Amino acid sequence: MQNTVKLIPLVSVMLLMISAFVIPMLRKKRSVFFLSIAVMSTAMILQLINVVFVAQNGGYLFDIGHFPAPFGIVLRIGEVESLIGLLFCFINLMILWYSYYSLEKEIKSNRIGFFLTLNHLLLASLLGIVFTYDIFNGFVFLEVSTLAACGIIVVKDKKDNIKAAMKYLILSSLGSGLVLMGIAFVYSISGHLSMAFIHEALIQNADGKHNLILISLILFTVGLGIKGAMFPLHIWLPDAHSSAPSPSSAILSALVIKAPIIFLIKVYYLVYGTAILSQTVVLHLVLFFGVAGMIFGSLFARSQKGLKRMIAYSSVAQMGYIFLGIGLGNKLGLIMAVYHIVAHALTKSCLFLAAGSFIEQTGYKTIDEFRGIGKEMPVTLGIFTLSALSMIGIPILPGFISKWNLAMASIAADKILLLLFLIVSSLLNASYYFPIIINGYFGEDNLDGKTFKSKSKPIKTLLPLIVLSVMMVLAGFFSGSLIDFIGRGIYM
Repeated sequence: MQNTVKLIPLVSVMLLMISAFVIPMLRKKRSVFFLSIAVMSTAMILQLINVVFVAQNGGYLFDIGHFPAPFGIVLRIGEVESLIGLLFCFINLMILWYSYYSLEKEIKSNRIGFFLTLNHLLLASLLGIVFTYDIFNGFVFLEVSTLAACGIIVVKDKKDNIKAAMKYLILSSLGSGLVLMGIAFVYSISGHLSMAFIHEALIQNADGKHNLILISLILFTVGLGIKGAMFPLHIWLPDAHSSAPSPSSAILSALVIKAPIIFLIKVYYLVYGTAILSQTVVLHLVLFFGVAGMIFGSLFARSQKGLKRMIAYSSVAQMGYIFLGIGLGNKLGLIMAVYHIVAHALTKSCLFLAAGSFIEQTGYKTIDEFRGIGKEMPVTLGIFTLSALSMIGIPILPGFISKWNLAMASIAADKILLLLFLIVSSLLNASYYFPIIINGYFGEDNLDGKTFKSKSKPIKTLLPLIVLSVMMVLAGFFSGSLIDFIGRGIYM
């Protein structure tokens, strides 16, 4: 039984890849979505079984093929990897469910199969990044995810989408080149590509190679920072997220920018380790750019007129919290970086899908045009409001849990000044989310001429958003258990 369960990560990746090439053979929209949702549901159930197994038995290694490391490829599945795998599959399933009712209104019907093919390849590559214990294998999956992500941006076939996809491709290729150079440096020192074997070799051969190690660390940080939207390397993100179809925006924000961060954390702690990492300035740089992202991402979001573009810049600010947690260099900070990945993925997918529903039903795009939308679409604005309150940091919701514990981690790291930046960032979050909520619900001028529920979607089309918002609330309500689970498998 244990050996069968250990096949789950490989089976999930292979199932998604194989199904990606079956989808183009189907013609009818119903058949294409039925296959896609069936495969995604199966992958999610497999990941749920995997989480239960890891919770009961602990993490494990799985050798692909007949050769163990360092010659063969190895997957490492611990608490963090199993949880993120389940998160990715669940969110992708909800986005697919939403897409069944709305995607045809944003892209041509003959491109739906193409979108779903790319989506399956994208999720398979993201799971590969999360599960891998081999640094070059992780790079290969990064490249697949980049190409698939470009595809789901450009699938709308508009001028803005093509420009955004080209910008993302160019910058992401630069990031990939830096990551590959980082791999070349650590390979020259260690002679290995397996994370465990590289770590052992670096510990033994670190003397006299501090400059090489520092250069390789910076290459990984900048390369994966580009892919993970670290400020100021985020410049591809606003265009890509705001111009893409709403399901693509949700996938990009909730999943695509998260996998490189998991890979970066694994590189830091499984490849280099705390002893080497603490002797460099890298974590100080990550902390600085994380704080800068929290503040400037929010300032840029405040100045936006387009709703989706504002939410996109909000992602830059929220990624700042994740980099803050990593940069603190202590266990609680790292745990909360992973927890905020979970919280942000659930919350931001809700926000983008709710915004997509507003745009789809009204044809509006700018924030001012959505005054009074709460009367016409009360349920959708309710979901948007709940998600926005989490981003602001209202108690019980997961955004608050992240900020509170990051404050505790900052105190533990003896960096009290960071509390001020956390407070300022939260106030800035409120300054651009509250006006949308207040203008959407209140004010006679806003509600004048509006008809109650006139633009509301049927409940069956809103169910995926409702399920996502419920899971977001549960992630906050049961945050103690979730944080404990992450803490058992964190890499420090």
